Amino acid sequence: MNNPTLAMPGANAYGKGVVACVTATILMGVMFPVMTDALRYIDPFTFTSLRYLIAGTGFIVLLRIVEGPGAFRSAGEPVVLAWLLGSIGFCGFGSFVFLGQQLAGDEGALTASIMMATQPMMGLLLNALVRRVAPAPVSVLFVVLSFTGVALVITRGDVIAALHESQHYAANALIIVGALCWVVYTFGAARFTRWSALKYTTFTTWLGLTTIVAVNLLLIVTHRIAAPSLATVHAVLPHLAYMGPVAGFGAILLWMTGNRMLGPMNGVLFMDIVPITAFAVSAFTGVVPNHAQIAGAALTGAALILNNLYLRRRARRIGTAPARVPSTSA
Repeated sequence: MNNPTLAMPGANAYGKGVVACVTATILMGVMFPVMTDALRYIDPFTFTSLRYLIAGTGFIVLLRIVEGPGAFRSAGEPVVLAWLLGSIGFCGFGSFVFLGQQLAGDEGALTASIMMATQPMMGLLLNALVRRVAPAPVSVLFVVLSFTGVALVITRGDVIAALHESQHYAANALIIVGALCWVVYTFGAARFTRWSALKYTTFTTWLGLTTIVAVNLLLIVTHRIAAPSLATVHAVLPHLAYMGPVAGFGAILLWMTGNRMLGPMNGVLFMDIVPITAFAVSAFTGVVPNHAQIAGAALTGAALILNNLYLRRRARRIGTAPARVPSTSA
């Protein structure tokens, strides 16, 4: 995948990038407790369809306003690849993460949010796999520490009890796969050099929606899930009001814009805000993390920050700039 070189942002752009990333990650963090309540009324597949229909409408209107009618041409970029990445990013992320969160119950918001904070580490491993270059041993150590923190959160500090819960495995595996889907989608953005971040997001959202809706209809036809009733849709309207225009449209647009300004070496740090926000909102709703979960979140956050500082110092030492790959999120 092609990755343009990272340039250090100017002071003005840096400040705007920080504001964009902080705002985006706060909005993303609130997303998971909101979904905990929404999933009591509706399945994750139908909700994902409705969510991205709302967000996609916002993207397409904004793209028309900002870039004009010519923005809807592919400009020579591979549309099939855009469909594949949109399907992986939006259908894969929404379906797997929220299904896993539903299986995890009230603890799902904490588990899903801490998994999102490990996406930069997943990106490190994916980049090493794609480029066939082993990551630095120090980074591997931080990966291990990061996932140790994740283990503390998802097991509530009781690993033995978690090993005997089959549902525990299924929920966490789904969330991990969903998080990895978003990493793949984000890495894929670097392939579309002739598209702006807004255009990439708009095209992949709508192309991915074809897969989301097709999967949704298939599950309804085969009676795997029930067709949503008017009462069901009415019950989740408040959740859609947040998940569509706010977490689906606003947060993603801010995140992509902020990372374009800061680059991944700086932008990755802000992923730590996602679980912090989710933990705080969950506590207000009565799901209070225990000491082991708080320690796990702190360990994961520390590993991410230390790895970021190490990579920046290493880049300065060898005199080369790190590759620009947009950082991850939902």
